[in-house]
Amino acid sequence: MAGSGTLEAAREPVHHDAPWKPKYNPWVVALTVTMATFMEVLDTSIANVALPHIAGGLSATQDESTWVLTSYLVSNAVILPISAWLSVLLGRKRFYMTCVALFTISSFLCGLAPSLGMLVLFRVMQGLGGGGLATSEQAILADTFSIEKRGMAFAVYGMAVVLAPAIGPTLGGWITDNYSWRWIFYINVPVGLISLYLTQKIVEDPPYMESERRKMLRNPIDYMGLGLIAVGIGCLQVVLDKGQEEDWFSSHMIVGLLSIAAVTLVWFVINESKHSNPILDVHLLQRRNFATATFMMFILGMVLFGTTVLIPQFLQVLMGYSAESAGKALSLGAVVLMFMMPVVGQLVSRVDPRLMIFAGFTATAAALYHMTTINLDIDFRTAAMYRVYQTFGLAFIFIPINTLSYVGIPRNKNNQVSGITNLARNLGGSIGISMLSTFLQRLSQRHQVYLTAHATAGDPVFSERIAGMTQTFISQGLPPDQANARAYSLLNRIILGQASTLAYIDIISIMAVLVLLLAPCAFLMKRPQKGAAPAAAH
Repeated sequence: MAGSGTLEAAREPVHHDAPWKPKYNPWVVALTVTMATFMEVLDTSIANVALPHIAGGLSATQDESTWVLTSYLVSNAVILPISAWLSVLLGRKRFYMTCVALFTISSFLCGLAPSLGMLVLFRVMQGLGGGGLATSEQAILADTFSIEKRGMAFAVYGMAVVLAPAIGPTLGGWITDNYSWRWIFYINVPVGLISLYLTQKIVEDPPYMESERRKMLRNPIDYMGLGLIAVGIGCLQVVLDKGQEEDWFSSHMIVGLLSIAAVTLVWFVINESKHSNPILDVHLLQRRNFATATFMMFILGMVLFGTTVLIPQFLQVLMGYSAESAGKALSLGAVVLMFMMPVVGQLVSRVDPRLMIFAGFTATAAALYHMTTINLDIDFRTAAMYRVYQTFGLAFIFIPINTLSYVGIPRNKNNQVSGITNLARNLGGSIGISMLSTFLQRLSQRHQVYLTAHATAGDPVFSERIAGMTQTFISQGLPPDQANARAYSLLNRIILGQASTLAYIDIISIMAVLVLLLAPCAFLMKRPQKGAAPAAAH
């Protein structure tokens, strides 16, 4: 059977796994490819705070302007799972430079967009270019660095992936307030041009890539899988982005798209398991380390993106912070990560990575449990420290998982590893944000019903509170009837705020339990053997 043949091919010794060193210093290569990846990840969040300005500038409604975000995420999600396949077909360096060029050109066009329709079109192009950058970088780092130094390499990559979403809202808010929303796209152009120049000069494909390309061209191209994954992931992303807005299963559009996504993705997995030249090598998931790492990366995406949204949303919606100020609450956590990532990168080759993952998930669960103390009276420092405690644990999760995911995988499958793990993280993030918004609204409504049930004239505490507030407004010069109406209005806002706060606490508690339950899964993985040759570890 073709599927079993694929599995055997993955297990057989690969002669081109012999040690290979790039011509340039590996750290120069790492910084070169990280530059464009940071730019791409930054763009997933930098436009969020500029939506009102974009809507006003292009004569669009607020709801219509959200397609600026959704279009990017959908095209990004579609290209992500096939980027590993494309990098082999085209050559990794050529594919990477194509992605950088497409991202840079479309960024410039986004800044020039005369209408919302054109902006959405250019954002689709931008997402297609950006989707292949992270997976290509991760595979380049895995090939460029030895096992002993790979942890530090992934620390650099981790800083880009984790820091960019943290500073995106702050930077986007500052640029929009001081210049124009168009400059959040223009700033990508010089970075992209520098990245293209350095990549052309410094980055190179390892020798095995050409033999893999020739082997792929000898086999039939999986056009069926290509179509299925594009349709399935695209429909799923739209469902996750628009589900809450359309009230989920009460919408025929959401039900239809979800049905299409389910059928096509199941069909895709069956097709890939039997094809001799699959887009995604699903047989790799039979390896315990890789399957566990993929699952953990999925949960990590939920926690990472979910908590990145949680704190700024709480500060903006319930406490009246501006988008820029709310984004700054994440900045201190980003600074902590800058220091922690290199430390963890050094430790991962000396300490059992499974222990580090266990400690990281436990610390993150403890940080989330501490965050359940959140309330409407917290100051900016408290909100910022919530993020600091979370990022401390995340540093001990991200790098070891990436390191262990390559254990036992042939070097010629590095592209597949990076493609699948990045897809898992991004899907986890989309699902996490979607669940967050849904649960937040539903739980707020439930708490509001409970609190309102006690806000009746028969409740002495409620009556006393209304009377006191009414007297306060009367003393400020309002007539008794207006003072009483103002008291009821103010108390209603207090109830809504308390209901929303309780909903946040419920969601944070659920995330804390989920992360804590995940911690023991680290010991399902095998740690890399000390002193093993690079070929053995791939």
